[in-house]
Amino acid sequence: MPPRTAELSMSLVDSVRKVIVPIHKEGYVFIAIGLVATIILANLWSPFGWIGAIITVWICYFFRDPVRIVPQREGLVISPADGRVSQIAQSLPPPELDLPAEPMTRVSIFMNVFDCHVNRSPVAGRILKMAYTPGLFLNAELDKASDDNERNALAIETSSGPIGVVQIAGLIARRIVPFVKEGDTLATGERFGLIRFGSRVDVYLPAHVVPLVGEGQTAIAGETVLADLSGNEPVPRSYRGI
Repeated sequence: MPPRTAELSMSLVDSVRKVIVPIHKEGYVFIAIGLVATIILANLWSPFGWIGAIITVWICYFFRDPVRIVPQREGLVISPADGRVSQIAQSLPPPELDLPAEPMTRVSIFMNVFDCHVNRSPVAGRILKMAYTPGLFLNAELDKASDDNERNALAIETSSGPIGVVQIAGLIARRIVPFVKEGDTLATGERFGLIRFGSRVDVYLPAHVVPLVGEGQTAIAGETVLADLSGNEPVPRSYRGI
């Protein structure tokens, strides 16, 4: 192959790779089921086949696992989930994490069915405690979902103290899939779990930490800075009451 042709071919491959987002392996079985269902439906009646194809494409989209550029400065707390910052409040951490029974700053991120559901560690540190709690499947946007819904909670040790991260199942979600175990060491932005199919992730910060995001803001897992434990990041004017 001539050098110029080879160069163009490699450029085309790179372009395709940038457009096609990787799919997490947890989605493979659902995609396979969607493809089989699509074939069966198409044989019954072709319009049904198109419906099946659209649903299968959505499944591929739901289980996407894009590459993220993670901020590396020590002390930063990064969003663990894609979605909307639904609430910022002072709240007691889940009792199963054995954290001090004192209010912490809770930042809640709500994921709808169109958000990427691969969750990433907000900080670097060792998992001190990991606890799964069965529960209900209320709307994850409700405040009581933190206490009543099925959840998987992690306490991560950092140089600034423990940080709580809680995956909460939602109205549609029926499965929280962990990728880690108690005692594991996580890097900031490392994948630690996935929730199917619409849910919420809460991050519990020390009470004195001022969030660098606001309610209603869109967060990107592994990239959006939620807070700075070292206090070196300037606080936006709107969050200083100015």
